[in-house]
Amino acid sequence: MLEKTENTIIVGLETGAEPQLIPLEESLAELARLTHTAGAKVVGTLSQKRPMPDQRYYIGQGKLLELQTLVKSTEADMVVFDISLSSSQQRNLEEFLGLKVIDRTELILDIFALHAKSREGKLQVELAQDSFLLSRLSGHGVSMSRLGGGIGTRGPGETKLEYDRRNIRKRISELKKEIKQLARERTVRREKRKTSHFPLVALVGYTNSGKSTLLNSLSNAGVLAQDKLFATLDPTVRRIYLPSKQTILLTDTVGFIQKLPHQLVAAFAATLEEVTEADLLLHIVDSSNPYFEDQINAVYTVLEELNCVTKPIITVFNKVDRLDEKIEPLLIEKYQPAISISALHKQGLEELQAEITRVFSRQRRQPA
Repeated sequence: MLEKTENTIIVGLETGAEPQLIPLEESLAELARLTHTAGAKVVGTLSQKRPMPDQRYYIGQGKLLELQTLVKSTEADMVVFDISLSSSQQRNLEEFLGLKVIDRTELILDIFALHAKSREGKLQVELAQDSFLLSRLSGHGVSMSRLGGGIGTRGPGETKLEYDRRNIRKRISELKKEIKQLARERTVRREKRKTSHFPLVALVGYTNSGKSTLLNSLSNAGVLAQDKLFATLDPTVRRIYLPSKQTILLTDTVGFIQKLPHQLVAAFAATLEEVTEADLLLHIVDSSNPYFEDQINAVYTVLEELNCVTKPIITVFNKVDRLDEKIEPLLIEKYQPAISISALHKQGLEELQAEITRVFSRQRRQPA
């Protein structure tokens, strides 16, 4: 953990050169929540709209001076950019501002390092961090000594920054071998699990949509459920007995997010493999979020990368107790098959279990 809370300024840029998946203000609000999850305090927010990013500093010169003034007035320790900076942009910003600058990818990697608990999860974090560090090594040079501690550097993936490329590549190779061995062991466990002939149902969804809360409500699994992004990382599988007397295996997975770093999609095979192996996906949606449709699109983007969009999917609109009653039936109609629930208050769970039963009943009736 941090010795002290890092006062942080978050910065976002909207350009005509890059597609905007979600509005800039929503993306910055999400970045603020990520920053909070990492243990820092947001003391200022800065945004800019311009045709193209600045090659040296990403933001324009005038906005850069404004950022410098904001850093001094808030006594900030760190600046987080809501995009992936190039190594030269990051170095130039740090030299100009005189403090640590990280980007969205580094922040997410840090949160993963903070929350990974299993041996495999820790190895995967280290692999993702080392791969990211390798991509930045040539750009930072001696300036990488800035990463002496704090957000962006801690956890099982923390790497000694004096490593040169050869040492990092060697470590990456070692990590891949160890993860591969753990993957083989996981495959053996999965094959044993298949002999039970219980269908596997995977919870997928945007981070903080309520997947862990639903798993706990259905199974008393005791999985950590917090109002923070990426509160749980390691997959949890529980046996569920449906009212129809059918038994299923229900697994939680890591939450998806806009601009999810590709290093993490590749690295977190443990939880994502549960998605690829699942017989049914429950897509949990935070219906109270004003941008939930953008979040739905973000989830489907990752599912497409995993070649899982053809699997049976039930859209589960969670936190329905916060939703306008007039909107609820419209959503159910639009996203069929869909169910509305409140995982926290255990509302609508019987209907959800009945819909799961119907899906598997239809599958059994289909010819082989």
